[in-house]
Amino acid sequence: MDENNLFGQATAFAAVAHAGQLRKGTSLPYLLHPMEAATICASMTDDEEVLAAAVLHDTLEDTHTTAELLEERFGSRVTELVRAQTENKRKGESASATWKTRKRESLEHLRATNDHQARMIYLSDKLSNIRSTARDLERTGERFWERFNQRDPLEHAWYYLGVADILEHDFANTPAWQEYHRTVHQVFDRYLANRS
Repeated sequence: MDENNLFGQATAFAAVAHAGQLRKGTSLPYLLHPMEAATICASMTDDEEVLAAAVLHDTLEDTHTTAELLEERFGSRVTELVRAQTENKRKGESASATWKTRKRESLEHLRATNDHQARMIYLSDKLSNIRSTARDLERTGERFWERFNQRDPLEHAWYYLGVADILEHDFANTPAWQEYHRTVHQVFDRYLANRS
């Protein structure tokens, strides 16, 4: 990897920031997720700042990285793109109690933003997540939902379908959105069909 280019620097930074972290409920290094998100982004753009932001997208939310450090290392545009992906985790409050509020805020922010690149990273992140969900649900069955702060699959369906609806206008013609939409329905249609 060429660490002299922006994406190489961002990948090296993310590897250090996420060192020791694992994907929830697995033994897989967390870094695989932002790398996959960046790869999905690369199917839609060759903008190196967008790709750098994609690989860094969870650093503010899930590591000790600060916005000031990101801006110093990668500039204001990359930092703002990462900020756009970052939830208010409400430190000190229960993650399960704040789940719906955090997801509602994310959907509201996604709906309000006119930043096409920020939306592209969001789609890439969520496509990576729903791919993992489909694979792990197939492998582990219903106990899969126990690894999350929110254990009701209908709540996850509400969120993922909301993302699909918001992003459809910008990305309906892209393979990334089409796969996202298809996989969301593959995962959640059975739950939606059985709800009372």
